[in-house]
Amino acid sequence: MKTRNEIVFLLDCDNTLLDNDCVLKDLQIHLEREFGAANRDRYWQIFEALRAELGYADYLGALQRYRADAMNDPRLLQMSAFLVDYPFADRLYPGALDVIEHLGAWGPTVILSDGDVVFQPLKIERSGLWDAVDGRVLIYIHKEKMLDDVEQRYPARHYVMVDDKLRILAAMKNILEERLATVFPRQGHYAFDPHNMATYPAADLTVERIGDLINYDLPALLGAARASHTDKRSPS
Repeated sequence: MKTRNEIVFLLDCDNTLLDNDCVLKDLQIHLEREFGAANRDRYWQIFEALRAELGYADYLGALQRYRADAMNDPRLLQMSAFLVDYPFADRLYPGALDVIEHLGAWGPTVILSDGDVVFQPLKIERSGLWDAVDGRVLIYIHKEKMLDDVEQRYPARHYVMVDDKLRILAAMKNILEERLATVFPRQGHYAFDPHNMATYPAADLTVERIGDLINYDLPALLGAARASHTDKRSPS
C-alpha cells in the first residue's frame, strides 16, 4: 500500500506550464512557409476536427490524416521532424520550473495532462518537465474522469490542481470538493474564452501567470479552497 501524502500538487502541462499556443503558432508559420497557405489551412482543419473528436490536441494524429490526402508528398517527413525536434524547453512559461520546486517543498508534484501516448510524453520530456517532477507524469484522454486512478497512484488528504481550463477545474472540484484547491492561471486562449468564463465557476485561486505561485505559501493555497467551499455552502 502506498503511503498517503498530506498533499499532492497536480499540474497541467499545455498553457499551464508550457506555452502551447506559441507552439501552435510556430507550427502554423512552418506549415505556411513549407507547404503554402492552402495546405496549412487543410492541416489545421483536420487538427481542430480531431481535437473536437478526441478532446485533446493530437498533432501527429492530424498529420496521419493529412497524409491520406497527400500520400505522395515527401515533405511530410519534414513536417514530422519539425514536431519531434521542436525546442519545447524554450516554451516553458517564466518561473514554471521554479514553481514546481517551490511546491515540491510541501508534497509530491505530478504532471497531470490530457494527450496522446506518443507526442505528449515527448513534449513533457523534451521540455524538462519530466525530470522536474522526477518522472511523476500521468497522461489520460480525459483526466477529470480518472481521479480514482490518480488517487490510487498518489493518495493524499488534500490536492492542489493547477490548470488553465475552468471546465477541468470545476469537474474535479465537484468530485473532490474541499479536498481539492483549484488554481487558475490566466494563460492561453482557453483562459480568456468568454464562453468558458461565463459557463464555469471561478477557481479557488486565480493568478495572472504560473510564476505568481512562487509568492503563495501552503496555508494560502489550502485556505483558498476552504474559503471557497464555505462560501458555496453558506445560505444566500
